[in-house]
Amino acid sequence: MEPNIRIRAAHWADKDAVTALIADAVHPSPLAAWLVPDSQQRRQLLADVLLIWVEHALFFGDVHVTEDLTATTVGFHRYRPIPPPANYRIRLADTAGAHADRFMLLDRMLSTRQPTEPHYNLAMFAVHPNAQWAGLGAALLAHHRSRIDRVDLPSWVATPSGGRSLLARHGYTPRPSITLPDGPTLHPMRRNTHRGSTTTAP
Repeated sequence: MEPNIRIRAAHWADKDAVTALIADAVHPSPLAAWLVPDSQQRRQLLADVLLIWVEHALFFGDVHVTEDLTATTVGFHRYRPIPPPANYRIRLADTAGAHADRFMLLDRMLSTRQPTEPHYNLAMFAVHPNAQWAGLGAALLAHHRSRIDRVDLPSWVATPSGGRSLLARHGYTPRPSITLPDGPTLHPMRRNTHRGSTTTAP
């Protein structure tokens, strides 16, 4: 990890800032355009749906951020099955409106590919567009790797094409891809546990 990049656990008071960061990072992506084709609504609608999952992770997983809130990881500890967010279908319908079916389809397709044994689900990994190529993503993944190795859990993530090379450098290996109907392809990747590993991030 770069010595000048400070990483901490996010607090409940950070949830709106974390949500805004992720929305800013993903809204230009093909996945975001598939979820919300209307470009005028996309950024705000994504933020509203993401807030549901960031709040859920603060109860059933963890959220880590750089000190300046320009990069984040959001994940879930799946030692056993966890419930969906409270009143999820109602909240999703209220926030996503006519686009709710696409969010539900994405959830279903991802859930069918997740490991069935205990694992850590790295659900979101984002760097603000204005802060990319500064080593923040590598620092967060190195921090994440050290945490899951201490608890001896494999990690699973589904990433767009652009995230594969960075994840591969941190020990993730590809699994069969997921192509959304008339949409982009996501790439599941898995990292097996390496308890006691002292390898530093490239």
